[in-house]
Amino acid sequence: MLERLRDLFRPRPAPRLPAVPEGTRYYVIGDIHGRIDLYEAMIAAIEDDDSRAGPADTRVVLLGDLVDRGPDSAGVIARTRTWQQSRTVHVLAGNHEEMFLAAFEKPEALRHFLKHGGRETVISYGLSKKQIATLSLEEIFELLPSLVPTSEREYIAGFETMVRAGDYVFVHAGIDPSRPLAEQKRSDLLWIRERFLNHEGPLEKVVVHGHTIFERVMDCGNRIGIDTGAFRSGVLTALVLEGDQRRVIQACASSGGPVEIFHGERAL
Repeated sequence: MLERLRDLFRPRPAPRLPAVPEGTRYYVIGDIHGRIDLYEAMIAAIEDDDSRAGPADTRVVLLGDLVDRGPDSAGVIARTRTWQQSRTVHVLAGNHEEMFLAAFEKPEALRHFLKHGGRETVISYGLSKKQIATLSLEEIFELLPSLVPTSEREYIAGFETMVRAGDYVFVHAGIDPSRPLAEQKRSDLLWIRERFLNHEGPLEKVVVHGHTIFERVMDCGNRIGIDTGAFRSGVLTALVLEGDQRRVIQACASSGGPVEIFHGERAL
């Protein structure tokens, strides 16, 4: 009886926090959307942070939407390919990469792409603003394969849809809460919104995602949204995961000024 009473009043052990595998360090970067200035600053900040943090099996995950809206999608793709030569960098497909690749298939898909940020992408690959203003949709469609070589398109088509790391899973948009991770549809991983964002119950793993813009990192327990709207806010966010610890790095620019790095979220 006394033992039972002791058990009743004994402090409960703290719940185990979500963690990535021991010995690993993950830098997870939100939607870049052509902001090469913020991306270059973030790469430098991550390389510096990783060298100071000590030895680890370090991996970088880009959460998709590297292209569209911002001024230099071609530069972001090229810089990513270069970074992958010296660092383990996983690149996830976003819905904007899917629209980009669809634009090569038929003019109507190109029309949709241009309307949703693709105009800036096509310009970054060498079409002038004058050309895009004066050429017909069909003419741009005919030119597009010569602007973006097959090797570039194949590279983008090879982007992953999901990366798992211990108690975390990284995807672009989110997951269907009603399906196990092994049965997720590509369309949901790239496009889902309300069904995922409104889900309040536990998920198979903590989902780290982009796609939906928040002013600040949105930690809801079961998911963490890190798309801080780089193309319009000037704030690109990286979530750093090591063991059961989390921290944030942000590359921030405003009014065309220099990019600043914040370890932690920038004060609003």
